[in-house]
Amino acid sequence: MASIVRMPELVTGSAEAAIAAWLVAVGDEISAGQPIVEIETEKATVEYEAEASGVLAGTLLEAGTSVEVGTPIAVLATGGQSAEEALAEAGAASGGDPGADEPGSAQPDPEPAPNSEPASPESDERAATADPETPTASGERRFASPLVRKLVRERGLDLSGVQGTGPNGRIVRRDLDGLAAVPVPAPAAAAAASSESADAAPDVPSAPKTVPSSAPEPASGYTDVPHTGMRRAIARRLTESKSTVPHFYLVADCRMDALLELRAQVNALEATRVSVNDFVVKAVAAALQDVPGANAIWTDDATRRFDSVDISVAVSVPDGLFTPVVRGVEKLSLGALSREIRDYAERARAGRLKQHELEGGSFSVSNLGMYGTSEFSAILNPPQAGILAVGAAEKRPVVQDDGALGVATIMTVTLSADHRVLDGALAAEWLAAFTKRIESPMSLLV
Repeated sequence: MASIVRMPELVTGSAEAAIAAWLVAVGDEISAGQPIVEIETEKATVEYEAEASGVLAGTLLEAGTSVEVGTPIAVLATGGQSAEEALAEAGAASGGDPGADEPGSAQPDPEPAPNSEPASPESDERAATADPETPTASGERRFASPLVRKLVRERGLDLSGVQGTGPNGRIVRRDLDGLAAVPVPAPAAAAAASSESADAAPDVPSAPKTVPSSAPEPASGYTDVPHTGMRRAIARRLTESKSTVPHFYLVADCRMDALLELRAQVNALEATRVSVNDFVVKAVAAALQDVPGANAIWTDDATRRFDSVDISVAVSVPDGLFTPVVRGVEKLSLGALSREIRDYAERARAGRLKQHELEGGSFSVSNLGMYGTSEFSAILNPPQAGILAVGAAEKRPVVQDDGALGVATIMTVTLSADHRVLDGALAAEWLAAFTKRIESPMSLLV
C-alpha cells in the first residue's frame, strides 16, 4: 500500500517548516532510515529520514515551500505498487489526488474548468475556500497561494507583471523573490476613488494625492532581502527574550598570559590544536560545577538545576546563527571538547546539524574575540539563565601587584544573567569562579 510522507514536527510546538532540498528523486528506491529530504526549521536545516521502505512515487512540494506540520509532502509506493497506483491510493485516502498538479508527481496536470479555481497542490499553496485571487496596483486580480496573499498584505507587494510558476500559473512564494514593496489599494477603495473622480467637476483642479508608503523611501537605491525562516525565528526569540526576561550584566577582566602560554605548549605536543574558545568553554563548565546554583534554567513551575553541564556554543553562519549543545562538558578532556566544538561548527556551516543537537543546554557562550571586538553583551537564550559574551584578548597596560606599571594580555567577558534565576551575588560568585579558572588554566587539564 502507499505510504504518505508528512511534514514532521522536528521542533516541539512548531506549526510549520519548509522543504530545503530533496535528497532523492522520483523513482528512487528508498530504505527506511535513509535521508530523503532536508527540512528547514526555525533552528536548523535537518535531514529527515524515511520511516518506511519503497519507491518514491511523487514529491508533492517543491524546495522552498513552507507548509504546516502534518501536511503530505511525498508518496512512497510499497509492496510492488506502481507510482500511479500509489498516488491514486494516497489520493483516495486523503479525499483527493495528492499527486495532481504537484511537482515531481507521476500524474499529468489537469486543465482547470472555465471560471473555476485551479486545483490546489502544495499545502502552503492551497487555494482557500474563500476567493483565492489577489488584487494588483492596477486593480487586476491574480490567482495566488494563501502564503503569497499573506506576504502581499504584510509587505505591500504589487503582483502586476509577476508570472506565476506554480500549477496553472498560480503565483507561489518563490515568485516574490526580489519584488519591491509597492502600496496596493483594496479593490473597493480603488472603485470608490474612480467613482469620486468621475463625479468631480472637471474644471476644478485638485492637489496631487500621495499614497503613504509602508516604509520611507531612501535617497538611493536599495535591495530587499526576504526574511528566511531562521531570520524570523531569531528576531522573534530574541525580541521575546529581551522584552520578557529580566537581564542584568556583570563584567570582568581576565588575565590571559598564563593560558596563552599553556595553549602554545599543548598545541606543540598534541595533534589536536586547541583554541582559546575551547579553554573558555571548559572554564565555563568548571565554574558551573564550582557554583552549581548557576547551572540552572527557568521554568513556569520551578528553577531546574542540572547535574551535568551542557553548554550551547554560538556558531555564526551566513544567514544567521546556530547554537549546538555540547553535552557533559565537565567529563570531556580539552582535546575531546575541541574536536566536538569543531565538528559542530563545520556541520552547522554545512547545514548538517541534527535537531537534537540544538536542543537543551543550561548555559551559552558567544565569542566575538576573533573579530577584534573588545567587549559586548549578549541576549539570553531562554530558558537558559546565563550567557557569557567573550571579547578579544588584548595587550593592555596594568598595575602589577608591586604597584609598577606593566603590560598584560587581558580578555573582557560579560555575563548576561536572568534575574529570575540568578541573584546578583550568585552571578558574581560564578563570574569570580570563571575568572579564577581561566587565569589558572592548569586546573582545566585535571
